Order: sequence, then structure tokens, then C-alpha cells
Amino acid sequence: MVEAELKARVRDPERVRRLLRDWSVEEAASYKDTYYDRPSGELHRTGRELRLRTIWTEHGVHHLLTFKGAPMDDVSQSKPEHETEVAEREPVEATLRGLGFEVWVRFTKRVVNYRFSVEGRGVVASIVTVPELQGTFLEVESMAEAGEVGQVLGLLRRVVAELGIQEADLTTERYDESVIKASS
Repeated sequence: MVEAELKARVRDPERVRRLLRDWSVEEAASYKDTYYDRPSGELHRTGRELRLRTIWTEHGVHHLLTFKGAPMDDVSQSKPEHETEVAEREPVEATLRGLGFEVWVRFTKRVVNYRFSVEGRGVVASIVTVPELQGTFLEVESMAEAGEVGQVLGLLRRVVAELGIQEADLTTERYDESVIKASS
């Protein structure tokens, strides 16, 4: 599966949140993300990602291990994604370090998720802030088969447009790179 995703900088976050509330219930969460790489930086250099995420919501805490392959779409940077829930964070961290991976970067995302359906397809829109970065971001994503990424990205572009986001506000900025740059 491919995570078809568009990301944008949001000029008026409250307006976008009001529109999204008409489509779905808000789900606030905090994500602690740790990205790993080989000492050579091989994953980052090739656009791949290995991430361990801890998510806190009102319903509890859970952990996800995610591997994202190289981007399949240059414009959106959509990537094949493989993700699994893990029971405990610490054994996974120890395993990754034992396999020779190092921490690339750690940061926390504050997220408000909205889940809804468009043309029968599940979509998640997320309003995101990262304390190390200025501004607010919108992520709109849906899982797709490799052959339908273009079609799904078209659907996501319509969603973004309905939220009043301009094409010029779309970005392929990566949080990991931006956090590293901000802390330098």
C-alpha cells in the first residue's frame, strides 16, 4: 500500500478546523516520533524512513513501527508504507540499535485528526504543529494501491481545495529535516 498524502502550510488554521469539524469529529493526539537511520545516512539519502511513533490520545497510548519506501510521486512525495503496532517501545528501540540503526531525529507533533469518507474512500485530514517549527500544517492522506496513487492524489487535491488551501501552499517539506535544520 502507498500512503497518498498532500501536505500544506495553513494560513488560517481556525478556519480550516471549522470546516473540518463539519465533516468529522476532532481527535486530538500527541505523537512522539523517533526516526532511525544507518550511520551512513542511507535511508534519509534515498528518501526512505524508519520511524517509531508513540501516540497519546484520550483513549490511551500505543506504539507504531513504520517503514516508508522511496517516494513514488515526485510532486507529493507519496511513499509505500508498511506499519505495525508494537506492544512496547523500549524493546523495539533496543532491537533497532542492536541492528546498527542510530537515532536520526526525535520530535513531537501535536495533531488534531479528522476521519471521513470521500467517494467511498477513507481520508484522514490532520492539523499539525511541531514545537520546533513555525506555523501550522495540514496533512490529507488516504491509503492507495500503487496503480491508483494519481487518482487518489486528485481526490485529495479536491479535499484540500474545498478547505481553501491554495496550490502554492502545498509543500513537500519533511518534518525530520526541518527540525534538524531548526536546531542547527
